[in-house]
Amino acid sequence: MTTETHCPYCSLQCGMRLAPASGLSSGSGPLPARTALEVTEWPEFPVNRGALCRKGWTSTGLHRHRERLTQPLVRSTETGELAPASWEEALDLIGDRLLALRREHGADAIGVFGGGGLTNEKAYQLGKFARVAIGTSQIDYNGRWCMSSAASAGTRALGLDRGLPFPLADIEHTDVVVLAGSNLAETMPPAARHLAALRERGGTVVVIDPRQTSTAAQADVFVQPVPGTDLALAQAVLHQLVADGNVDSDYVESRTTGFSSVRDSVASWWPERAERVTGVPASEIRALAGLLGTAEKVMVLTARGAEQHASGSDTVLAWINVALTLGMCGREHAGYGCLTGQGNGQGGREHGQKADQLPGYRMIDDPEARSHVASVWGVPPESLPGKGKSAYELLSSLGEPDGVKALLVFGSNIVVSAPNASFVSTRLDALDLLVVADIVLSETAARADVVLPVTQWAEETGTMTNLEGRVILRQQAITPPVGVVSDLAILQGLAERLDSPVDFATDPETIFAELGRASAGGKADYAGITYDRIRDERGVFWPCPSPEHAGTPRMFLSAFGHEDGRARFHVVEHRGAVEQPDAEYPLHLTTGRVLAQYQSGAQTRRVRDLPDDGPFVELHPMLARRLSVEDGQPVRLATRRGEMTAPARVVDTIRPDAVFVPFHWVGANLLTNDALDPASRMPEFKACAVALSRADRAAPALAAAPELGAAP
Repeated sequence: MTTETHCPYCSLQCGMRLAPASGLSSGSGPLPARTALEVTEWPEFPVNRGALCRKGWTSTGLHRHRERLTQPLVRSTETGELAPASWEEALDLIGDRLLALRREHGADAIGVFGGGGLTNEKAYQLGKFARVAIGTSQIDYNGRWCMSSAASAGTRALGLDRGLPFPLADIEHTDVVVLAGSNLAETMPPAARHLAALRERGGTVVVIDPRQTSTAAQADVFVQPVPGTDLALAQAVLHQLVADGNVDSDYVESRTTGFSSVRDSVASWWPERAERVTGVPASEIRALAGLLGTAEKVMVLTARGAEQHASGSDTVLAWINVALTLGMCGREHAGYGCLTGQGNGQGGREHGQKADQLPGYRMIDDPEARSHVASVWGVPPESLPGKGKSAYELLSSLGEPDGVKALLVFGSNIVVSAPNASFVSTRLDALDLLVVADIVLSETAARADVVLPVTQWAEETGTMTNLEGRVILRQQAITPPVGVVSDLAILQGLAERLDSPVDFATDPETIFAELGRASAGGKADYAGITYDRIRDERGVFWPCPSPEHAGTPRMFLSAFGHEDGRARFHVVEHRGAVEQPDAEYPLHLTTGRVLAQYQSGAQTRRVRDLPDDGPFVELHPMLARRLSVEDGQPVRLATRRGEMTAPARVVDTIRPDAVFVPFHWVGANLLTNDALDPASRMPEFKACAVALSRADRAAPALAAAPELGAAP
């Protein structure tokens, strides 16, 4: 017996089949919990066509892992240690504590923090639970740190946030694809085949990144700006497009508004000025603009490298301005898209985990939206709370006199993933109650007062929405270990103890049907999608407002999401990173991913067949010589927020004025800046000022080196 399902990691949601490793099975239904599983190909699924990365092939490595949690843990008031407890004891304790806090301090004293890896059903139910069972406005999720800048920009410019408004395979049929801040070959290896297919057709791949990554090594054009200067680069490209006369005037006139103001705003961004800011030679900027301006079809794709900045939403708007100027958005095999990161980063934000949104991308302060969703939930619209704090602002309020005093965490490892992580950890410790639902004792769960063991991928059924807006179905292949329950059962149990005015279902298909009703008429309309349709069609693209609707693989072909059907140009200004290098902290720090690990590493670091070499610091040979650092030697990084020590990796693929640290381990986010984008509330993960020294020296040894600001 095999089960068709999807990888538990990134937003590709690659199709795969699961089967007993022994090859033997009997009967129907999920396999017994202790059955060893193996991954096999599902070549008919169109996103990956059977291809998987190493993480996908080894994704069953956690199913029988010795660190798997199989019973609730409650922190003893006597010893301070976590000790086993029954489910009744754990849920009763949580319910009693939450009721007491709500009576004393109000519902907003209770916070809920979700995750971009939760299924649509869990994300939807979590938002409903927060607003109905608890009555709190204080809910957000780690997807705020993933794609919120692109979501904000897409909504403002195009009228709708769907990461890719076209199928991923369209990459193969464009002429030029620009990857701004994406290392596709390492973060989503099966997707890189589309780049190879494009090049085989004679197309061109452009990569913009401070590091010459594996993706950049395969590119036809590589542009290496100073971290935090992508916006200035986009402004200069647009300046040159205008100067060269490469503006699609008919398209701009008929399908957009606001171009003249943007054209005037980039008049001063001639390439020589941009060179001084970005470190990219003016000749390269002109060549890039010439390439884009003369191509018939251009696709611009942004990812976290361009987005995780305090000006990330403006940076995305600047690249959308470029795509609109060229007349590409809303054309087949062209346009702008965002490469979503987390497995359900798209669906996770559509249905209620965000502080300002209700299901279907409805805004929580819209009276009509509140009325519609309240009617589905069976509660009065006025009972729904208003807009809450964004993710980092929520965490910053933990334990404060009028802030959140209890936090429930589902699907997130905050201690590793939050910016300025030392500060966030102190806020977690200041809570009256911290509850974490997880599959293993993550760094965040280890600090909790109550830990709840939950089902994982392959032990449950539920939908996800991949980076294309394709709603897919993860199907249960195996029963969970004894003592492990679904997040949905936890929410039901807590809702009962909190005297919820409505019941909470636990059957995923029942919840998905309710999600469809709640999203009906919204921008992310799932009303016409069912489990049976997903199985039959191998995924259905939203919006899909009725059973008769075919779904929408390609958006904006006839109109954009604004009421007048036109896209919006936006005037943006380059501000640069909030924290610039100086005499004390003279280098740029940037962070990112590596091939073998995923997100905070809570899963992948426990998979035996994935290499776990720990954190490292990537630096250029010029910088290494200045510090007398050799490859593999421990070095110390220090910022205004914290410090870490890790082995040096001396490479010539990074700028001499920058260092890189992967974020899958505790360390990188002890350093990162918590400055927030004013529109998206995205923290500035990708750029801050840092000092570097040999670990055997007492203090940073590198003085300011302005000569390293030029491009290598």
